[in-house]
Amino acid sequence: MNSINTKLSFVELGKFLSQFSLDKQQERADVLYNDLYFEKFKDLLALSQSHNGWFTPEQVYFAVQSWAEALKEENLDKWMAAYDLSDIEPKIVGLILAGNIPLVGFHDFLAVLISGHKALVKTSSNDQHLIKFLANYLISIQPELSQSITFTDGRLENFDAIIATGSNNTARYFEFYFKHKPSIIRKNRNSVAILDGNETHEDLVNLGEDIFRYFGLGCRNVSKLFVPRGYNFDAFFKGMYEQKDVIYYEKYSNNYDYNKAVFLMSNFKLLDNEFLTLKEDPSYASPISSVFYEYYDSLEDIQERLKNDSEQIQCIVSNLYPESIPFGQTQKPKLWDYADNVDTMKFLMVL
Repeated sequence: MNSINTKLSFVELGKFLSQFSLDKQQERADVLYNDLYFEKFKDLLALSQSHNGWFTPEQVYFAVQSWAEALKEENLDKWMAAYDLSDIEPKIVGLILAGNIPLVGFHDFLAVLISGHKALVKTSSNDQHLIKFLANYLISIQPELSQSITFTDGRLENFDAIIATGSNNTARYFEFYFKHKPSIIRKNRNSVAILDGNETHEDLVNLGEDIFRYFGLGCRNVSKLFVPRGYNFDAFFKGMYEQKDVIYYEKYSNNYDYNKAVFLMSNFKLLDNEFLTLKEDPSYASPISSVFYEYYDSLEDIQERLKNDSEQIQCIVSNLYPESIPFGQTQKPKLWDYADNVDTMKFLMVL
């Protein structure tokens, strides 16, 4: 299938999504098929939290606007320019999608279709409505895509390659079950921030976005801090204050109360601001409403540690290294920012 036509279909999808923000949903005359889809999508967004309690309007609209930005033609052109898609022999690529945050599997879906392959999609029960709606919109723009998009609720069969995302436990199952197929198998990863005490208040406010966006459920959410020995957390907590209203969301509040109680009953020493706990812990994966921290004596030691643990790390947030992600940007990846640093397009090109 012509990748240019497919690209233009995604551009139109981006224009459609750009009409929907938390503050307003404004129908525009230049957007195709609004008569069929605008009100239906508006209704679906309103129902998202009933489908998944973590999908609050703020989080869902953030995801929608992020994809509206990513699907602008200049972004798609920059991404696609790195690849020669002229000689792709179409294959069927199975996609097993996660459901921890809204539209988390959409990048894989986009990559498969824009590279000229066919997508056989198994959605998570936690996020099964949004991507199907967007697929229907794409098919209205480019009817030939109906031959390239299949959703299934059962076991994946008759596919040539697989991209599967899950926990460390499910990844072991995927690796065994799909061992005879070309595959990308994604496991649990977490993101970290390295602080040195010289961060501005704005840096730390932005770090709050990296921690709290999607309630901390994504692999790009910061769940671990590295701080110099003797670090004073006062400035950190002042930066977090803008996120204080998160405690009024019942599911988050329940997790905060539960995890705090578990920590206290275990006699762990905590730092607490009444909506976030900090616990000194060597692990990377902290529970919802908590961030782990660890002291360091030298930045060189941290660099070596993270290099050795690279398969557990998704993002490193800091002002200290050129390759780090700036504060506040972890949930705004570009199309060429691949999960686990595995180039999905290169994988798809050699099938």
